[in-house]
Amino acid sequence: MIRFHNENASVTPTNPSVLPSREYAAFLFDMDGTILTSIKSAERVWSAWALRHGLDPVTFVPTVHGKRTEDTIRNLGLPGVDPVAEALGIALAEIEDVGDIEEIAGVGRFLASLPTDRWAIVTSASRPLATARIAAAGLPLPPLLVSADDVKRGKPHPDPFLLGAQKLGVAPQDCLVFEDTTIGLAAAESAGMDSIVVTATHTHPVETRSAPVADYMDLVAVRTESGLLKVQRKIGH
Repeated sequence: MIRFHNENASVTPTNPSVLPSREYAAFLFDMDGTILTSIKSAERVWSAWALRHGLDPVTFVPTVHGKRTEDTIRNLGLPGVDPVAEALGIALAEIEDVGDIEEIAGVGRFLASLPTDRWAIVTSASRPLATARIAAAGLPLPPLLVSADDVKRGKPHPDPFLLGAQKLGVAPQDCLVFEDTTIGLAAAESAGMDSIVVTATHTHPVETRSAPVADYMDLVAVRTESGLLKVQRKIGH
């Protein structure tokens, strides 16, 4: 899995600056580019794979952004290439290359403030790769992890987020999604969920219908009187 920021998606751009004001039963977080940055690692692995298969890394690598590895390879239709086997090889290479993975600023504190049964990570990475990257970023393993291995259809289909809500025992419309890609945001929208776009790893503006946050440094999670969750900016920010 790799995260770049020039993919296309059918999301009407408005870019509101105000965070969602309603209360939610749970928060769902994408992984790469949302709670941690793994761009350098993924770039190295995917570029090497592209060269081995006669593809131009400059034009090819950005197209894999936000999707499951197996789906990306299968969509290429390369003769004699087994998407499952190739995806496994890429995942193993990415697991070995985690030296410069870091958490998105402030996310460790933000996640630690959430009730353990009210949040999950929903990623397009495989489970072994996700756990390796989370550990490399110095973050604790989540109470619930939905990975590429858990669904037949990955993002932009809503299935991963719907499964996250189901496993947490909450209604989809009562979940708030944190994402960094338009593919992921489209999946959240298809699932009937509100979303926030995290822009820490973006190299240029991405127009979405979601309120942007650079990172988690000025965010706080508030437990309401009804026992639900709200996200707010720190006073003075």
